[in-house]
Amino acid sequence: MNLDSHIVSKLRIAGLMHDIGKIGIPDSILDKPDRLTEEEFNLIRKHSEVGYRILSAANEFSEIADYILAHHERWDGMGYPKGLKGSDIPIYARIISVADSFDAMTSDRAYRKAMNINQAKQEIIKNSNVQFDPNVVKIFLEIIGIDNPQTNKLS
Repeated sequence: MNLDSHIVSKLRIAGLMHDIGKIGIPDSILDKPDRLTEEEFNLIRKHSEVGYRILSAANEFSEIADYILAHHERWDGMGYPKGLKGSDIPIYARIISVADSFDAMTSDRAYRKAMNINQAKQEIIKNSNVQFDPNVVKIFLEIIGIDNPQTNKLS
């Protein structure tokens, strides 16, 4: 993607902080092994807006607040909180979305075991041009396809 080092630094911070809005959600909901109720799911959906408010209030993080707000938007417009579609979603939010989804799929959760790398790749591919920007997916798959110690330890 040939991103400037300043942008890469901001993106790295945004990737680390993207779920900061979950800070006020009880662990009993975050770690719930069963299906969430509609009320619980709506509370979870608010985390990107809460994260946006937290980060936009801090001068050094205000630049990445928009990425945090939009990291659950979907390429097809069916995401949240604003229902943004396609290129209306900030590019850095689109990058975070793919990385966050891959991480979620390859990590154990209270409600399911982790997928293996190949299963997660297939799920990302299946959701390209639906949930994810197809160009970001293409680059992401090229990066994780490289034989290196960082991706090998995920297998």
